[in-house]
Amino acid sequence: MAAENCPVRFGIIGCSRLAKKVTRAILLSPATTLHAISSASPEEAKQFAVANELPETVRICSSHEEVVDDPDVDAVFVPVPVGQHSRWGVAVAEKKKHLLMEKPGAVDLGELDKVLEACERNGVQFMDATMWLHHPRTGKMKELISDPKLVGNIGLIHTTSTAFIPRQFFETAVPAGKPAMETMGAVGELGWYGIGAVLWAKDFHLPSSVTALPDITKSSTGVILSCSAQLHYEQDNTVGIIHCSFLSHLTMELEIVGVNGSLYLGDFILPYKEQSAEFNFTWMAKFVERDLGWNVKPEKVEVVNEVSQEVLMVEEFARLVQGIKAGSPPDVKWAEICRKTQLVLDSVMKSIEIGCTCVTL
Repeated sequence: MAAENCPVRFGIIGCSRLAKKVTRAILLSPATTLHAISSASPEEAKQFAVANELPETVRICSSHEEVVDDPDVDAVFVPVPVGQHSRWGVAVAEKKKHLLMEKPGAVDLGELDKVLEACERNGVQFMDATMWLHHPRTGKMKELISDPKLVGNIGLIHTTSTAFIPRQFFETAVPAGKPAMETMGAVGELGWYGIGAVLWAKDFHLPSSVTALPDITKSSTGVILSCSAQLHYEQDNTVGIIHCSFLSHLTMELEIVGVNGSLYLGDFILPYKEQSAEFNFTWMAKFVERDLGWNVKPEKVEVVNEVSQEVLMVEEFARLVQGIKAGSPPDVKWAEICRKTQLVLDSVMKSIEIGCTCVTL
């Protein structure tokens, strides 16, 4: 079998909770196979292998270096704490392995650029693991918001990404409770999605300015537990509002409001169901005579998918890797998306640092 037709052989460094879904996706996809894993200790890696019913053919490595150095590994998924992303991302790229990185990209843009430059220098594919971008529902929504007759000029993009975690966790947990390792807290873990959704709706054009709102809550160790921010597009006066929090129950809302129509969904990051997803589309809404009701109800648009969004993600990644093996250059689109998201995230953090004042991009 030609090398470009063989399944992409993955290694995983860091057997965290975040690794479970991508591991499952790698095993489900015929385009990929799992070759090796490592974690903070060999025992932890063995426990992960048992808990996730990994095939006996998967190597349990004693260190991350062992995975990165393995000549039989084509690509590496890196779900280590964000404070270690730059170190291991560069290490993977320097060994000419393709890199699938857990989000957020890095602790800041400077650290992310080290990774992206290493990937470019070594001719390897980069992608961050923002799964919802790969769901066919996302493509269907893009069709609607790109049609000026349907949604039209966008005035507001509103997102929430929240998940309740007891405050005590952030006082004691390592590394989440240590600002030196996870400085961004909810902004990095959850706000990444909201920032990405605003950028996606605006065709990944950067906003003119970013301002954190003064509703910030931090733990006693300095981890951001809750935050909101405004992204302003001066040219067409679009406003994006993101809210991310560890202090509220689970929400994943995205609303896009245009001059002619609007979209709404409550599960944009992770669909309620694995095999299908939906959103509400409302077009040309107005009050009926004497303001006794509405002239239309939201239309439910359902998108059926054969496999989950994480499988679609690893299959797109594998397709790009196979293309590189056949002589094509890496697709820089995913690096550019990640870099822009990181830039806006850094701007939110900067606005928080300077007292919730406006940061111009």
